Amino acid sequence: MKDQILADGVVQAPNTGGTTPGYMPGFGNDFETEALPGALPQGMNSPQKCEYGLYGEQLSGTAFTANPPERTWCYRIRPSVKHSHRYTKIDLPYWKSAPNVDPDVTSLGQYRWDPVPHTEDKLTWLTGMRTMTTAGDVNTQVGMASHVYLVTASMVDEYFFSADSELLVVPQEGHLRFFTELGIIDLEPKEIAIIPRGLVYKVEVLEGPCRGFVCENYGQKFELPGRGPIGANCMANPRDFKAPVAAFEDKETPSKVTVKWCGQFHETQIGQSPLDVVAWHGNYAPYKYDLRTYCPVGAILFDHPDPSIFTVLTAPSGVPGTANIDFVLFRERWMVAENTFRPPWYHKNIMSELMGNIYGQYDAKPQGFIPGGMSLHNMMLPHGPDKNAFEGASNANLGPDKLDNTMSFMFETRFPQHLTGFAADEAPLQDDYIDCWTDLEKKFDGTPGKK
Repeated sequence: MKDQILADGVVQAPNTGGTTPGYMPGFGNDFETEALPGALPQGMNSPQKCEYGLYGEQLSGTAFTANPPERTWCYRIRPSVKHSHRYTKIDLPYWKSAPNVDPDVTSLGQYRWDPVPHTEDKLTWLTGMRTMTTAGDVNTQVGMASHVYLVTASMVDEYFFSADSELLVVPQEGHLRFFTELGIIDLEPKEIAIIPRGLVYKVEVLEGPCRGFVCENYGQKFELPGRGPIGANCMANPRDFKAPVAAFEDKETPSKVTVKWCGQFHETQIGQSPLDVVAWHGNYAPYKYDLRTYCPVGAILFDHPDPSIFTVLTAPSGVPGTANIDFVLFRERWMVAENTFRPPWYHKNIMSELMGNIYGQYDAKPQGFIPGGMSLHNMMLPHGPDKNAFEGASNANLGPDKLDNTMSFMFETRFPQHLTGFAADEAPLQDDYIDCWTDLEKKFDGTPGKK
């Protein structure tokens, strides 16, 4: 038992030791894990009496008849109904949900922001969330929201879950710990985490201040994209996704649980920690993924493929091939295409593209798109390289070139993204971003063979 103790009242499954969280590899696996020996029933889900006086409870991420069902059986100190009491509505004014169409805000346009600056305020995961855009409708469970988080303080005897959405977390600065009902995930830049809908957790600061991006997915959960002709390997491989081993708190401390439900926030007071799952098995779980293990594929002779080849995760919509959300990664890679304009080409897209810079320089916008910054190119609005990027790529020596020290991402959705008041009025908007295309020149010459 000694090597299972992480902190007072906190016990973790014994396949790791000390203060390091343990993980199990695989995407969508049916996992099983226990923090106390024999706590997990064998051969059945709901025994008449569970070991250690635990309660059996199922957490369902899909309808019972979904194929395949997404569910996890939890064996916990108290059933969840003991972690829910009378609710009081509260206001988290910076966390918005769709539909959120402000008549005084113009979402039609190409936008870019500098990093949202840190403040001297004490900000937790809940009070530090800043919504930038929303899309779709949280009530009908379609669409998404994009957020920036600023976190300087841990949640102490305070817990949260979203009934609206799963959260994709993309750190840019600092080191966070997500202590969930199903185990502990430590997260730092160059990694991502997925927190499922309905899962209770708290967020602690291991090294701050912390800043990053969140994609709040109202629709079907994220899954690995179909690889098509690419085949079985490369892109994001299932073995690199890590689910946490069981860990629980046995704390009789007055606590607060905040719930996000249909875009509104409510809190309830309870007398203990709700993170009391001693053992669990199933396929509905949080996980983390190291973006440095993403294996990009691309053109090895000519032309620039669609950015969809860089999709890490996708959340399907009702239209095949048109995602509710795609999470796309632009990381270090070799450029070798011959006689080819190598950066992303000029285009208009039915999808709405929100990008964020984790570190380094993005090849299509070498100036102004800095780490921690974001940009938005809404549906059917043209965009592409600025003049410097165009001229550089048009005249470059086309030998093999390593695109190095770069990691940016895109939250792409089939719905238009509407700016919040915070994004329009408080976040550091680059008012001159639209001017980056002003000095693109007319190069047309009707002479045959002229380039």
